[in-house]
Amino acid sequence: MLKILEDLIKIIRERKLYPNKKSYTSELLRDKNLSVAKVKEEIAELIEAVENNSNTVHEAADVLYHLLVYLEGNGVRIEDIMLELEKRRK
Repeated sequence: MLKILEDLIKIIRERKLYPNKKSYTSELLRDKNLSVAKVKEEIAELIEAVENNSNTVHEAADVLYHLLVYLEGNGVRIEDIMLELEKRRK
């Protein structure tokens, strides 16, 4: 299951190194304002979905995707986040 996340991160990193004009991921990486707006929009949609008990999995997937693109686009690597979470484990 985590392979899907690893594959997604790999694709995001590839799009960062080798942008593709037809790629939505490349567009988000290129336009930081759009990326920020999408993270905010998707989080709001997830909150609404949870409150209404509808479409939560779809909205959570959108949040995760857009957050990963935003973080990678700004030089925040998932490996560093995982190390921080490991430090916090009790």
